[in-house]
Amino acid sequence: MGVLTGKQAPNFSAEAVINGDFQTISLEQFRGQYVVLFFYPLDFTFVCPTELHAFEAQKEAFQKRNVQVIGASIDSKFSHLAWWKMPKIEGGIQGVTYPIVSDVKKEIARDYDVLSESAGVAFRGLFLIDKEGVVRHQVVNDLPLGRSVEEVIRMVDALQFHETHGEVCPANWRSGEQAMTANSEGLKAFFGS
Repeated sequence: MGVLTGKQAPNFSAEAVINGDFQTISLEQFRGQYVVLFFYPLDFTFVCPTELHAFEAQKEAFQKRNVQVIGASIDSKFSHLAWWKMPKIEGGIQGVTYPIVSDVKKEIARDYDVLSESAGVAFRGLFLIDKEGVVRHQVVNDLPLGRSVEEVIRMVDALQFHETHGEVCPANWRSGEQAMTANSEGLKAFFGS
């Protein structure tokens, strides 16, 4: 897997399903916002709808932080739409409002280095992209391992705290907790409190 953290996020323009409609979106159109771009293996599967609904359940938390969530898989836009029309109780993603990108050519998954060539699907890659289009955090899970949306929000909070205050966020830091100055004195002060 390649490390994109600290680098410009690969741009893309692709068809997406948004609220039951087809739209072409590009990463570039969200410049000035934070973006959480996440890949999932396939529509009509089992762990995937739990993740898509978990991101939707935190819609207000992401909006409050100026974050655009974008999901992506190698399925066609038609598959996305059929899955979007299926009720949640049946394993569908009805009610998901953020864009679900169709990456049928697998170009976006390759650009983000999350494509499992042997399985032909994307690993569960997630990328936190800042307002200038730079990847600031990435994590890639194997196919059976679902993500924690709470951890994604924690990482957004940590990035925004650092950008605002210049301090760094220690292990397990949560919004409202003590951060520290990135030097020896800051470390001593943190452990001394």
